[in-house]
Amino acid sequence: MTVSVDSTTSATANGPVPATDSVTDSASGSVSGAEVLRPHAEDAFADELAALGAQDDRPRPARWKLSPWAVATYLLGGTLPDGTVITPKYVGPRRIVEVAVTTLATDRALLLLGVPGTAKTWVSEHLAAAVSGDSTLLVQGTAGTPEEAIRYGWNYAQLLAHGPSRDALVPSPVMRAMSEGMTARVEELTRIPADVQDTLITILSEKTLPIPELGQEVQGVRGFNLIATANDRDRGVNDLSSALRRRFNTVVLPLPESADAEVDIVARRVDQLGTSLELPTGPEGFDEIRRVVTVFRELRDGVTTDGRTKVKSPSGTLSTAEAISVVTNGLALAAHFGDGVLRPGDVAAGILGAVVRDPAADRVIWQEYLEAVVRERDGWKDFYRACREVSA
Repeated sequence: MTVSVDSTTSATANGPVPATDSVTDSASGSVSGAEVLRPHAEDAFADELAALGAQDDRPRPARWKLSPWAVATYLLGGTLPDGTVITPKYVGPRRIVEVAVTTLATDRALLLLGVPGTAKTWVSEHLAAAVSGDSTLLVQGTAGTPEEAIRYGWNYAQLLAHGPSRDALVPSPVMRAMSEGMTARVEELTRIPADVQDTLITILSEKTLPIPELGQEVQGVRGFNLIATANDRDRGVNDLSSALRRRFNTVVLPLPESADAEVDIVARRVDQLGTSLELPTGPEGFDEIRRVVTVFRELRDGVTTDGRTKVKSPSGTLSTAEAISVVTNGLALAAHFGDGVLRPGDVAAGILGAVVRDPAADRVIWQEYLEAVVRERDGWKDFYRACREVSA
């Protein structure tokens, strides 16, 4: 027997609450949706998705909100025939995005693989928002993620009162995606215990989720697929079995190829976050963004940008995401304790925290880099002094 999940079984069954709506909490009263710190992608970029949908005349796979071409345009950015500008969500090789989108249009699941900070979660969210109009069908992988998070759970009050029944069943995000023909997301797949990971094998190969307690099953309908993310640095934590890995098409998200590309990514994201947090953003802080990116890239690559000086790499990843965090924190310092303009002193402490993860080894590496590279670089005297002050 095949069953479908009823939309009343989950508090979020009707999709995410729009950012312009209000949410009422019994303890704290009514809170305006405009105060949401981080709207879901489908809410934050609703106008762009609507514009793409209105002008998208290409074939769409079953239950997709947009065609594969429009999904790729949404992620990579572009200008529509009516002049609507679609902002880039991902800055990187176009072919990577095209392969990822095409994978979702097939019967194979998508695995986004890369080092920390390569926008795996960001791309996953925006893919789900563009394909299904809902990025909230999410399983967050941790060492404690139970099997129920991927399969289903039970309402124990109903279970004790009436025994196993459909009313007592609590569907997982994956089960909901299967029955509604939508895109589910599993974050940090390699953080999940191996036996729980393998719950996905039947789901991805047979597109079926058995419910033995009821003698029933949920079958995936057209439009269902799954995006998982995994971290290169987690190799050996809970490696994927070969059986599970075969169910995925793996797309590796690389670090930005050039400093200019990384600066562009950081500047765009910082501008978005600054607007959301009501922090001052502007061209005045661009030099500091480039400095942060330059420092991170040189320490990450083990060589200065001119190729003349080799440097030691610290234990941290120094990812693009960390650069965004350092600059955003610097903007907050400039706004609340400065003159609103991002300066070297505003980012110095953040850089120190990102670089020095191991107090013994990393601090020596940082001091050597300051003295051998930063101190001698033209136009970096203020930056050098600010870093020395917080490193003392």
